[in-house]
Amino acid sequence: MKQFTFPKPEHLCLQLEIDNLFSAGSRSMTAYPLRVVYREVPHTSGPAVKVLMSVSKRRFKHAVDRNRAKRQLREAYRLNKHTLLDALPEGKGLHVAFLWLSDRPVASKTIHSRVAQLLVRIVEKMNPVDVVEPKTVDKPEEA
Repeated sequence: MKQFTFPKPEHLCLQLEIDNLFSAGSRSMTAYPLRVVYREVPHTSGPAVKVLMSVSKRRFKHAVDRNRAKRQLREAYRLNKHTLLDALPEGKGLHVAFLWLSDRPVASKTIHSRVAQLLVRIVEKMNPVDVVEPKTVDKPEEA
C-alpha cells in the first residue's frame, strides 16, 4: 500500500541544501502556473526526495492566499509523489522546489494535473528511454 503522506523529514529546510538546489547544475521546467527546480543528490540516509514549496509575497499580498496556494501544492505533491519515488534509482536522492508563478489563485484540479505532469517529466529526464525505431516489414513483391 502506498503512503500518501508528506512528513517533516521530506521537507527541504536546510539553507545549505536550498542554496545548492538553486546553484549551477540544477535543472528546471515550467508547467504554468508552476515551475519546478530539481537536482540529483547522493542518497545516504533519510528520505530519498526532499521538497520545497514556495509562494512569493510578490505574487500574493495576503497571507491567506499564499497559504492556500502552498496547501494546494502540498496536497498535489502528496498524492502524486509515488510517481517520483517508484522511478528513483537506488542510491540516488532528489531535491525538488515547486515555485508558484501565477498572480491569481488557481483551481486545485489544475494544480494537481500540473504537479503530476511535472513529476512525470522529471522521471523522464532522469531515466531517458532509448528510442528504438520501429522495424518495417518488407512486403512480398507481386509477380
